[in-house]
Amino acid sequence: MSDTRRRVKVYTLNEDRQWDDRGTGHVSSTFVERLKGISLLVRAESDGSLLLESKISPNTAYQKQQDTLIVWSEADNYDLALSFQEKAGCDEIWEKICQVQGKDPALDITQDPIDESEEERFEEIPETSHLVELPPCELSRLEEIADLVTSVLSSPIRREKLALALMSEGYIKKLLGLFRVCEDLDNREGLHHLYEIVRGVLFLNKAALFEVMFSDDCIMDVVGCLEYDPALVQPKRHREFLTKTAKFKEVIPITDSELRQKIHQTYRVQYIQDIILPTPSVFEENFLSTLTSFIFFNKVEIVSMLQEDEKFLTEVFAQLTDEATEDSKRRELVNFVKEFCAFSQTLQPQNRDAFFKTLANLGILPALEIVMGMDDLQVRAAATDIFSYLVEFSPSMVREFVMQEPQQTDDDVLLINVVIKQMICDSDPELGGAVQLMGLLRTLIDPENMLASTNKTEKTEFLGFFYKYCMHVLTAPLLANTAHDKNSKDLQEGSAKVNPVCPDNFQTAQLLALILELLTFCVEHHTYHIKTYIMNKDLLRRVLVLMNSKHTFLALCALRFMRRIIGLKDEYYNRYIIKGNLFEPVINALLDNGTRYNLLNSAIIELFEFIKVEDIKSLIAHIVDNFYKALESIEYVQTFKGLKGRYEQEKDRQSQRLNRSLSAPSYRKKTELWFNDDDDDDDGEAVEKSRMEDDFSDSYGKYMEAKKGMLLLNVSGLKRFTALVGLVDYPDDEDEEEEDEEEEQSPRKRPRLSS
Repeated sequence: MSDTRRRVKVYTLNEDRQWDDRGTGHVSSTFVERLKGISLLVRAESDGSLLLESKISPNTAYQKQQDTLIVWSEADNYDLALSFQEKAGCDEIWEKICQVQGKDPALDITQDPIDESEEERFEEIPETSHLVELPPCELSRLEEIADLVTSVLSSPIRREKLALALMSEGYIKKLLGLFRVCEDLDNREGLHHLYEIVRGVLFLNKAALFEVMFSDDCIMDVVGCLEYDPALVQPKRHREFLTKTAKFKEVIPITDSELRQKIHQTYRVQYIQDIILPTPSVFEENFLSTLTSFIFFNKVEIVSMLQEDEKFLTEVFAQLTDEATEDSKRRELVNFVKEFCAFSQTLQPQNRDAFFKTLANLGILPALEIVMGMDDLQVRAAATDIFSYLVEFSPSMVREFVMQEPQQTDDDVLLINVVIKQMICDSDPELGGAVQLMGLLRTLIDPENMLASTNKTEKTEFLGFFYKYCMHVLTAPLLANTAHDKNSKDLQEGSAKVNPVCPDNFQTAQLLALILELLTFCVEHHTYHIKTYIMNKDLLRRVLVLMNSKHTFLALCALRFMRRIIGLKDEYYNRYIIKGNLFEPVINALLDNGTRYNLLNSAIIELFEFIKVEDIKSLIAHIVDNFYKALESIEYVQTFKGLKGRYEQEKDRQSQRLNRSLSAPSYRKKTELWFNDDDDDDDGEAVEKSRMEDDFSDSYGKYMEAKKGMLLLNVSGLKRFTALVGLVDYPDDEDEEEEDEEEEQSPRKRPRLSS
């Protein structure tokens, strides 16, 4: 169907009193046999499916709003709306509804909603008294008018009747005329009554009244009435703010006067709802639902009108990326795009998708690449917010753009590298911007949101791109701050801090902690790529230098990085750790911590407890062989003695396996053959004897070597146990209690491992 007059969007009101878009289609009114009556049918323009089938009930109250909306309720808490593309189509369907109900199409509402409590009373009201009788609009009657408006709010029927009366007599404009008179006379009593009247009229929740009250010639007088709250000693100056303080900036001139008027109206109505009107009570929370809908549909219309004006948006992006554009102008342009993106968040998913696709087609990402690299902090901050909207909308769209860049530009100006550099160079002492950017980077490199992509190679291609072009930029600060670890051997033994280049600056430490958090995420989710990078760069060794930082949170981040690696139980990583002797800085940190029971102590012990519980044999053997002498004095947990026990159990198993191999039938048979072989075959006997002797010698040597390793250390019983995170003390004997008191008074560090 090509008739645009009948083109509509179908909306339903959800539990949060927000309108949900159910789809776009074409509406018709026809007799439906199954429903036995004339019904409204909406079929989707995409596939012809039925979006709406609603019988026009004789008793349903239909409302026409803003010339292109028809709203009604089909059941309790189930509101529907049809938003027409053209006014003519709305008028056509409205006439059909009024024809079925026998109503005058000139009215904007077909029925008075009736609740059960007032149904009987309504039947008693004569048909001639369908309107509330309003007092004459005079200064002397303002109190009477205010009482009338306030009294009807509790009755749905009387609210409807009052609304009809106000619309039929042009009463609103007369009231606003009295407001100007009262203000000229400084008649505070009359102004207080007008506040109650205007507030009550807003609570009538009628779109037709809003159209009058929020028109250009009335809205500032409405705001003026709402300044005179009787509860305030002095009136608020809302009009002064709206006309003088709040400035409407046109970064690019808007030639469409209707669009400009709609923007002004929406801003002012939003101001009335958010700033001027008091927060509604539980009983009043539904009184302003139509006001919320009024703002919502205005925003949808504004975004649609701007989207359709390609010349306007094209000019915005052209000036945004033009080197000749002044800094102040560029700042305004970026802020406009930021507000435009924020505005779009009120749209339904389908509309929001179309919005961001329009921005992508106009070149939003290349523009961001330029403005995010500028020196202006305000421009960079606004650009970061825009980038966050785009990443949240479609990480795949951003990834697709950045993977095309290496063919066109240098590594230094790639969009992701620009983002990383902005994170690294964040001047905020609290690194607020860096934290936001780190979260965006994590979203982009998260394989979880790549799985649903139609492009099955997206994960492989993007991670390959990231590690080739971007990872060195991310790790640069980390490598720079751990560059001189080899000099640690020149320091005196027993030094509290092995590496003097560890960052003492809190801001640098925070930045390195953020980088480590992202690298830890990579270890958990990227397997092959991060493993190759860690091995090639010897990254874990560099990270463990930070165990010496005076900032405990940074040392914990370094430890967490190692813990994630060990948690994978990958023998490739385990061999790397053993070969590099990478447990040494961790154990030194534990010994340097002395007898203090803190988070660092617990985290290190948890690392070794994990190795023990998971029985990672290669790491257990390495730790016991190389570090047990330094750790055997730690008796307040059973972790290290447990590691020793695991080590001894494994040696026992190896010895038993060797014994079984020596006593196996095949071995005995070979021995018997050796003794019973033919004496005449001297040469063969000599060869066989020599071979068997060598076999036995090798086996026996291994057996004796295993036996030598079976010496057990006699250690005292465990006195305390430290949980994985928290620490729990068990009762000690008196001697150890005295030792503990001495330790608490003077924390003693254990001897460090020699470098």
